[in-house]
Amino acid sequence: GVAGCCAKTTTAPLDRVKILLQAHNHHYKHLGVFSTLCAVPKKEGYLGLYKGNGAMMIRIFPYGAIQFMAFDQYKKVIKKQLGISGPVHRLMAGSMAGITAVICTYPLDMVRVRLAFQVKGEHKYMGIIHAFKMIYTKEGGFSGFYRGLMPTVVGMAPYAGFSFFTFGTLKSIGLAQAPNLLGRPSLDNPDVLVLKTHVNLLCGGIAGAIAQTISYPLDVTRRRMQLGAVLPDSEKCLTMVQTLKYVYQQHGIRRGLYRGLSLNYIRCIPSQAVAFTTYELMKQFLHLN
Repeated sequence: GVAGCCAKTTTAPLDRVKILLQAHNHHYKHLGVFSTLCAVPKKEGYLGLYKGNGAMMIRIFPYGAIQFMAFDQYKKVIKKQLGISGPVHRLMAGSMAGITAVICTYPLDMVRVRLAFQVKGEHKYMGIIHAFKMIYTKEGGFSGFYRGLMPTVVGMAPYAGFSFFTFGTLKSIGLAQAPNLLGRPSLDNPDVLVLKTHVNLLCGGIAGAIAQTISYPLDVTRRRMQLGAVLPDSEKCLTMVQTLKYVYQQHGIRRGLYRGLSLNYIRCIPSQAVAFTTYELMKQFLHLN
């Protein structure tokens, strides 16, 4: 949980800009990544860069906790029940952990996206509880909270899978090939070797970059579906396939399906680096090795 919160707070301003660009917010749609980063504080103050971050923290603590815990549990089950080990069981366990965490915390993500998409002076939602009430009453009850769940699950499987797979593989190769150069004894158990902090950050960053590239078009699809009624073209984005087609036809690959990807690298690489590094440090701090 702490690992998730540290990671997301580090990159919250980039997260907000990504949502504004992905869904072509009319105030910022003519701008690029860096010009939007400069324009948001001018229009909405510096706290505008952290809009929706309160909802993000409420979501990300259970999300991070469930994901990391589920990964460890699934890894044990897959090894024990299926007899699969090594890189393949990391990929499978990571995918299943990501899907589990997403399904458990999806309504909070939906609310966070709605709050982050709002621009000062045009507030439809007054806060987290108000957003929950509005979505529930105006968008079909509980099903309204799960708009865009399908592309999220489909996108999360490769994202979380490749993220855990890449980090775990780099970690095991690094500690096996160059233990003295890349590793050090764990603070809570000298018999266990862990990566040095800067190596941990590097491995986490590489894991984030690879996972993000593979799953990004589905992230764009998810955001558009989540924003739903807030967007003028919402009736054309009712299903995952419809939304993918619509974005591709209207905006193409680079300016549609991969719009905001450069920002996502800047956002996701440090985010994953901080997440994995904090997780490894917390394990030592809580004597889990």
